[in-house]
Amino acid sequence: MDSLKKKGKVTPIFTNPKTSDMDNMVMEQRCTDACCFFCIMKEPDPSLRRAGIASCFKEMPLIKDDQQHVLVLSGLWNIAMTQPDDPEFPSLGIFDCMASFVEKGINDRNWLLMDQNIYIPYYAAHVIGSYTMNKVEFAEKAVLAGVIPPLMELLRGKISWVEQRVAVRALGHLASYERTFEAVAAYEEELVRLGMHLASTCLDEVYVKFAGVKDKSKRSKYHSDLLTRGVGGLEMENRKAEEWASQLQCWSLYLLNCFACKERSLNLICKQEFLTDLSGMWGGLVNHSSPAAVGLIRILCYSKYGRKSISESKEVLGNLCHLSRSSDDWQYMGIDCLLLLLKDPDTRYKVIEITTMFLIDLVELKSLGDRSCLGKTITKALLLCYKQSKFRIKSSQVQKALQETWELKVERRKREKTISEEKVEERRVLANLIKQQANHMFWLGDVEAAVKSYTEALDACPLKFRKERMVLYSNRAQCYLLLRDPDSAIRDSTRALCLSNPANSHGKSLWRRSQAYDLKGLAKESLMDCIMFINGCINSETNKRVKIPYYAARMISKQMDATWLFANAQSKATISHLRKVQESDDDYEISSNEKQECDEIMRMMMEKKSIASGLSTIIEEHLIVRKRNLREMKRERRNKAVVARSM
Repeated sequence: MDSLKKKGKVTPIFTNPKTSDMDNMVMEQRCTDACCFFCIMKEPDPSLRRAGIASCFKEMPLIKDDQQHVLVLSGLWNIAMTQPDDPEFPSLGIFDCMASFVEKGINDRNWLLMDQNIYIPYYAAHVIGSYTMNKVEFAEKAVLAGVIPPLMELLRGKISWVEQRVAVRALGHLASYERTFEAVAAYEEELVRLGMHLASTCLDEVYVKFAGVKDKSKRSKYHSDLLTRGVGGLEMENRKAEEWASQLQCWSLYLLNCFACKERSLNLICKQEFLTDLSGMWGGLVNHSSPAAVGLIRILCYSKYGRKSISESKEVLGNLCHLSRSSDDWQYMGIDCLLLLLKDPDTRYKVIEITTMFLIDLVELKSLGDRSCLGKTITKALLLCYKQSKFRIKSSQVQKALQETWELKVERRKREKTISEEKVEERRVLANLIKQQANHMFWLGDVEAAVKSYTEALDACPLKFRKERMVLYSNRAQCYLLLRDPDSAIRDSTRALCLSNPANSHGKSLWRRSQAYDLKGLAKESLMDCIMFINGCINSETNKRVKIPYYAARMISKQMDATWLFANAQSKATISHLRKVQESDDDYEISSNEKQECDEIMRMMMEKKSIASGLSTIIEEHLIVRKRNLREMKRERRNKAVVARSM
């Protein structure tokens, strides 16, 4: 819709009434129009007022040239957002009116480009979505009013991505009700294909068409106005574009959810190409209230066909495994998916060798949110038919991990139940002494010996002393970090966080796991742990002035860049630009400005490559080398106290 850019010279009118009723939207000058919507809203007689509103809803779409239409629809948009359950307007024909406006915008291009009419289809579709959000009765009225065909036209991209966003939102609401689902399902195959396409490509689309356009004057003016409500500059536009792009993706996934939960069109949704795309959709920090891809994946895991497809996708399985060992709000969904796959005999042995190495770290998890005894559930799923199933597992590493889990959760628990309280206390004291020896070895620089001593302490410490074992796991994780073994560091940090109360609340373990994830190039997981760590620092501060550790702030900055919603879209656009430059290199000589631009792009790509490679540039402490004398170690300990405070 490049031809729609900067059309119309009149400044758009955006109203944001402070009150929730349109009676206060009073025109300063006397109105001479007998059919003026604002005058009708001020009518004191309720019956006359309702009759006038109904008449306006019928006549407004028929009036070809009325500059008040945008003002009226902007006000209706605000009322629908603040009072979506108010039955007045839905009962008076607002859905017929909005559907007519959308159709008019699609079919009459001259009218669409006149004055400020370009804003009308967006407002109309948004009003439909707001009123159908909570009430099935309103959704039924909307379907009877014929809103689905014009919304489908918007979803097909007849205007722009901005209108697609509100169209998929409205269609998702209509598809979520049993009584209106079949009306939406009349377009099932096309809807599912459009939803999959939008979810996979919308971030690229928004970046290329808007967010990646650095020159504000070259951006679509009405897009900018809708994003910022007429207030804010380039930075505000970029933030809102990121938020809206995330919403467009998440609402597309929600629409697919409505079909997946009824086990419809699974043959389309479960295509491996789409599942690969799905594994990278996480919604971003700007849309933290939506589970994004993992919500759809969990729905798919409830069906046999879906579980079969998920078990064959290494990308999805990897994403679920990393999510299950993160501090993400949707961690429990990742665990749910893996448990569903393990409990199905047809998929268990397809996924067990991948999932076991992640889930074994969660077997001591007591609760997560409203889910209690989650560790026991995970243990049962892993050890299901253990003695028979171990012969079907080829990996010796997985067999060993399951054997250790059996020893920890079954055999050792049985033994400790028979030990007296005096013996338990003796073992706790012994574990503490070994821990002190391990700490001493750590400060002498013998990190490998410290690891062995922490392991001995864990073997000695009774299972009931969760806090003591949490510290031992966390300290050993720090040793693994210094030994450049991020996998072991993640494993021990995760076990420490499972033992913390509540789960995922031990600050030092969060920071250590964040560093380990950074070393592996898992930016999202590193970011979530670092955010949780900083939240813990803030909540623990007793002073009014909150101090955020500089190293954590640097980590946040790095991972925010790496996990930026448009990061992949930017890389694709950069590569595409470079290819065009290379193709045209034979035709003409590149100017100095273009050469500088290409050099800058290459520099940015190298920076992104270094981030993606997982080479950590943020390390809390330098690697301690074993062969140093005691004086050097004491001097280093005084000068570099970061690790000292963390043990």
